[in-house]
This record gives sequence, C-alpha cells and structure tokens, in this order.
Amino acid sequence: MKVTFLGTGTSQGIPVIGSKHPVCLSNDFRDKRLRTSVLIEWDDYSYVIDCGPDFRQQMLRCGCEKIDGILFTHEHSDHVLGLDDIRPFYFKQGDISIYAHKRVIKSLKKRFDYIFETENKYPGAPTVKINKLKNKAFKIGNLTVLPVKGLHFKLDVFGFRLNDFCYTTDINYMPKKEIDKIKGVKTLVVNALRIEPHYSHFNLEEALEFIKKINPERAYLTHISHMLGFHAEVQKQLPENVFLAYDNLKITI
Repeated sequence: MKVTFLGTGTSQGIPVIGSKHPVCLSNDFRDKRLRTSVLIEWDDYSYVIDCGPDFRQQMLRCGCEKIDGILFTHEHSDHVLGLDDIRPFYFKQGDISIYAHKRVIKSLKKRFDYIFETENKYPGAPTVKINKLKNKAFKIGNLTVLPVKGLHFKLDVFGFRLNDFCYTTDINYMPKKEIDKIKGVKTLVVNALRIEPHYSHFNLEEALEFIKKINPERAYLTHISHMLGFHAEVQKQLPENVFLAYDNLKITI
C-alpha cells in the first residue's frame, strides 16, 4: 500500500493569505501546505480521504488518473469543497463512490445540491454513489476499513484504519474503546495543529501523547498550521519514530 500526503495544512493552508509570519515566508517546500488529504493506493485501487478546496491542484500534482472513491472524515469546508472537481474522473469512469456518515451526506447534499439532483440534472454535473457509514467495518475494493470515531470539539469525526495503517485528523479527543480499535497499527497519522492548546485539535504535546497510547512503529503528523513552527526545526524535536508529514510525501505501508 502506498500513501501520498496530498495536503498537510490546516484550514487556511500555509502560507496564510496576507500573513507575514516567518513560516508563511519560508522558502522550504515542506513549509508550504495545502489543505489536508491523502491518496491511498494498493493493487489497482485508488481512494482519497477528504477532498478539500485544493483537490484539483493535488490531483494534478500527484499525477492521479483515477479514483475509486472518497472517504470523508467530516463536513468542514477544508475537507469537502473539492467535490465538484471529481468531474474529470466522473467523465472517464462514471459514478464516483463516496463514503461518509449520514450527517456528512446531508451537508454535502445541501452544499452540492446539483450533484445530488435526480430530476432535470445539469448534464455537466458529476454523479456519486452514496455509501452511508456507521461506526462499523465496511469494504472498499478488496480491503476492510474500520472507522474510528473521535471528537472535533463537539463534532463526531471518523478516522479510518486499513490493515496496519490508520489515518485520523481534526480530533482533540478519542474515547478508550476507539483507541483500542487502532492499537497495533504500524503506521499512524494524526493531527498536530500547533504548540499552544486548541479547543478542537490536538496540539503537538497532545498528539505525541496520543501516539504513545497507540504505540505504532512510526507516526506522521498532519493538519499543521504555521504556528507549529518551521518544519526543519520542529522535526529535530520529535521522537525518532515521529515525523512531520509534508505535501507530496509518499510512504509505503
């Protein structure tokens, strides 16, 4: 299985529009972050987790030529606003499968009503196959996916475990019964927004504590803001098995 980090930034991305913060002015390519998403490929399958407003750019940058489906963690704009940009895939492949909690599907239908229209639909709009998720295992391709539920302030958010890989983002709390579902994974991805505490995201200290509970062989931090600091400097302070993810980083599971 190959995982490509399509984006590793928080909702504003890095650089932030109009910001003179030193990290936003950095020349290190690792400090330039699009909105958070990953591409997961195995055998002949390609799935993305979330498709934010940078989705088109991310697909062009990684050279992706097909997707078999999209898994949504939650409905916030930085995770869903690229849905219209599935059109080239739809024109080539037909209906695109989406997987999300029923609350997220309801939000998508409101934002992208023309995609979900069933009467007098605009011919240029894509069509999706809806798969409503509950907190129980489901299949994509030839793999079983185990949803893992965390809290993003008061909002339920799904992470996803695929064999020895688990992807979580936008969480600041996860109950023990959910943590137990991902213990034993070899590779873990988790959000680490900044140094200071935040009301709806793990900060760096909390993310590292979460990683200790899971005890993976390696962990990658994502959904990073400019306030976390320079990539090169933060990486030096991390445990030897914890890495700052960066855009277009490719790892093999």
